[in-house]
Amino acid sequence: MKALHNRYFILGAVIVGLLFLFMAVGFFYTPYAPDKLNASAIYAAPSLAHPFGTDNLGRDILSRTMVAARSAFAIGFFTVLVSLAVGVSVGAAAGFWGGLADMILMRLMDTLKSIPGLLFALMIAAVFGKSFWNTVLAISIIMVPSFARIARSSVLQIRERDYIRKARAAGLPPLRILYLHVLPNAVSPVIIMASLSFSEAVLIESSLSYLGLGVQPPAASWGQMLNQAQSALMSAPWLSIFPGALITLLVLGFNLLGDGLRDLLHTARL
Repeated sequence: MKALHNRYFILGAVIVGLLFLFMAVGFFYTPYAPDKLNASAIYAAPSLAHPFGTDNLGRDILSRTMVAARSAFAIGFFTVLVSLAVGVSVGAAAGFWGGLADMILMRLMDTLKSIPGLLFALMIAAVFGKSFWNTVLAISIIMVPSFARIARSSVLQIRERDYIRKARAAGLPPLRILYLHVLPNAVSPVIIMASLSFSEAVLIESSLSYLGLGVQPPAASWGQMLNQAQSALMSAPWLSIFPGALITLLVLGFNLLGDGLRDLLHTARL
């Protein structure tokens, strides 16, 4: 019930929920075929027929943004899933065993963290090619160190608690202690990081697509649509306004959701 009184959580959940619904509806219905060309409606301004207007090929912007939302949510989901699994495993191992393992693993994470994220993603895309899964790989590698640091910090605090010492004294295997007693109690900050990382993944994917190194045509992407809109910023501003607004709203929604979760989980621990 506390969630109902947290305005950040409520607002973030509403924004993300509406955008998810916007994306989900696109699987079953779009006003027009996203790639349908219409020579008689080139650069048509927003109207009842085309609420978001049309582009330089007469394609309906509303239909294309609905389809492009799939790329944003899919890349955000798979990126967070991969980086969370790898980062938490690395950070938990470093924090639980400490010593040489901690030093080697965290110095590796520091090295990855020192590389500018977008530059590293550009390098991955250039080496392995432009595709959906290569974009997921590039962004996941960028975000692994953040999850590793959060997991390590949580595990370092939990491993010294009395119930962990009692579990060790009882002779339980280290891996059993880690997975059954340590990680379940370290999940709160990881959940918050996952929410914030989703918005970061959407921003990086949009940047890569804008540069032509992310999701490739014929698949639609909000960043790709912004790239196509730059040649008509003054004559057809709706080409950039709607994809840009959707990126902003999705990032804002997940950031608010993360802030709300942080407050709720902090209150729950008090």
